[in-house]
Amino acid sequence: MSGMEREYIRDRTLEGHESARKRGKTIGGAGVTDDSMLSMALHLRDQEMSLRDISKRLVITTGAKKGQHSSPATVMRMLREHDEQAAAAAST
Repeated sequence: MSGMEREYIRDRTLEGHESARKRGKTIGGAGVTDDSMLSMALHLRDQEMSLRDISKRLVITTGAKKGQHSSPATVMRMLREHDEQAAAAAST
């Protein structure tokens, strides 16, 4: 019974997110990465630094987290998105 309830709540939540996206609302927090962070992360990755070391060197420049370091997950996501966009552009 509880499994069905959890599934129902999940479905309703996903429907709500989809409805919000259709209305132009964004889901999640504000983005903290920018082009300068990406170029620095790419440069540091070329030097074969780890994600943790890269994230310790990158500083968030805008928003509520200004002055803090980005997380390794943020760095990984930023680099992965860049690589995916570069691969898509190369295949076109």
